Amino acid sequence: MTIPRPGYSAAVPILAMEGILLVSLQGELHDGMAEQLQQDITHRIAHSSATGVVIDVSGVEIVDSFLGRVLAEIAVSARLLAASTVLCGMRPAVAITMVELGLTLPGLVTALDVERALELLRQGPSDASGTREGCT
Repeated sequence: MTIPRPGYSAAVPILAMEGILLVSLQGELHDGMAEQLQQDITHRIAHSSATGVVIDVSGVEIVDSFLGRVLAEIAVSARLLAASTVLCGMRPAVAITMVELGLTLPGLVTALDVERALELLRQGPSDASGTREGCT
């Protein structure tokens, strides 16, 4: 269920289910929308019982350095608020582009799809290296 703040219309819906926030990015995410998404996710974690965030990027064609940084910052903010973040659905071309650009996503655990991302979050905290068995 998406619950926007009063007087606010979410540009990217954030769904809540069983203590996990699910965000599905579709199409191009402009810089302003990415920053707003970061604020919205942080706000939702702080004002709910969410212990995990799944960000599905299967609908994203391009991840540039700015969006990569925002995704990493979302993971750091979530961790500071006692929630884990899993990025899923990355297309092979997007992964290759990110590697070519030298982008890393510290603090983000990855999974192939939403189902596997939810399984990872239900398994509990990751090990010290920030990876979990079954991650990609």
